[in-house]
Amino acid sequence: MKNRPYPYYDMPDLHTLCELIDNGEKAGGDITVFYTGQDERPLSFRECAAGIRSIGAFLSAQGFHGKNIALLGENSTEWCLCYFGITNSGNVVVPLDRNLPEDELYELLAGCDCSALFYTEKLKEKVAYCQNRDASLSDIRLFSIQQLDAIISEGNQCLLNGQPVSETEITPDTLACIVYTSGTSGKCKGVMLTHGNLTTDVVATCRCVTARHAQVFLPLNHAFSWASAMFAAFLYIKDGHISENLHHVIRDMERNKPQNISAVPMMVEMIYNGIWNTARKQGKEKKLKRGIRLSRALMAIGIDVRRRLFRSIHATFGGQLETIICGGAALDEKIQRGLYDIGIQVITGYGITECSPVVSVNRNHDYRFGSVGRPLPCNRVIIHDPDANGIGEIYVSGSNVMKGYYKDPEATAEAFDGEWFKTGDQGRMDKDGFLYITGRKKNLIILSNGENVSPEELEQKLCRFEYVKEVAVYEENRNITAEFYLDEASYPDAKERLSADVKQFNRKMPSAKNIHHIKVRPVPFEKNTTMKIKRHLLNDGEKNR
Repeated sequence: MKNRPYPYYDMPDLHTLCELIDNGEKAGGDITVFYTGQDERPLSFRECAAGIRSIGAFLSAQGFHGKNIALLGENSTEWCLCYFGITNSGNVVVPLDRNLPEDELYELLAGCDCSALFYTEKLKEKVAYCQNRDASLSDIRLFSIQQLDAIISEGNQCLLNGQPVSETEITPDTLACIVYTSGTSGKCKGVMLTHGNLTTDVVATCRCVTARHAQVFLPLNHAFSWASAMFAAFLYIKDGHISENLHHVIRDMERNKPQNISAVPMMVEMIYNGIWNTARKQGKEKKLKRGIRLSRALMAIGIDVRRRLFRSIHATFGGQLETIICGGAALDEKIQRGLYDIGIQVITGYGITECSPVVSVNRNHDYRFGSVGRPLPCNRVIIHDPDANGIGEIYVSGSNVMKGYYKDPEATAEAFDGEWFKTGDQGRMDKDGFLYITGRKKNLIILSNGENVSPEELEQKLCRFEYVKEVAVYEENRNITAEFYLDEASYPDAKERLSADVKQFNRKMPSAKNIHHIKVRPVPFEKNTTMKIKRHLLNDGEKNR
């Protein structure tokens, strides 16, 4: 289909998460909304809404009104029910990363003032560690997610006895959640998001992008999962499979045959590299290249045979995959185009937790490779103090921008310039309003001549070496260092090739962007929940090894 501007998709005007769930119940009824395990009974929109009300009534009867309630567990339908049960009863959900080390989890629990905690049995030892470490945390009421059926049953009885779901009025300004940033810089901040922030953002996102039969792999404590899947389901009225973790991506896709998935760039890169690695191992690399050349020639005259031509590749992902919604970091344009060539469209967007989280997105039939789309209709974007190339800090203003950082007024004040939220990301906009991300402001390498170098730009290019799994670029002793994690199992000569390839890379790049030092590490980089490298550990001796 021709790439062109077109009207927004029709979505209802909603202002709270309560209205979002009501919309799903009325429009979806007995249609499946969530399911997780292979043999689990799917949960319908009607059952989901009833469960949420019962959990809310249970919490209200227990005396929880406007309280912070933490949520810690693996991806599941029960996790979703707890999330909405907390928010829609007028309480504040604090979703926590289940993979946090005990000490980091303790710091968050100690700082978020939660009155209760929903947790899964797999994590009870971490919870016990936190409570044993600090006597004040022993007052936190604990609710096992494995006992959720009993909680729902008790809550249902409360409803029958006239107990309201919430004893306070929920408005767009009501605080819904405190979500802690994943912390590539080492310091987590609690982002306060209201019902209005979250709901207007997901409505605006769904007005720009359409999808069906989704599969969610990302941890549900991350805001990207909400806008792209968990919240969106109640607007699209489509079912979605919730995968427990990232380790079984391909297996789950083969089994559940999703039409679209939500993914961070590292996962998209894994899919793309997997296709080419499989072709090489099977001796079909040349055949795949010929197929792509034929496909491009036919596409140029309006004939699309990609799904037939690359049927065997599509079968690996369940046979139905059409769209990957990608966010969380920049994606190499080469990968975006490469997947498009075989019939999988990667819809890239840009977001940040403080903006609930989506700020801009490409559309199904109105997109530009390399960009992260146009701003959502719920917010405005400007480039602050652009340089000669139009690159500057991305500022955002709109109804999706956070209320502030929890118990941190100084950080909140620092994050705003008047009405504009300062994202800390660098980018530019083209004449048609498409946004392009160039890197993080705080990651910029400032050379002695005053020139700024974006490490993300160099990392994208260096990752194109077929034997490179991961790379991080940073400043060390006033020079640019590139640290690599190589695929030496598939490419035994990777180390020998690296030096020559970096020299060739340097010849093609401006001298200011030359790599001066190369390091090879034996293990992958440490990453946060969204698979971004924790940059505060770079150039930090044995912490990296």
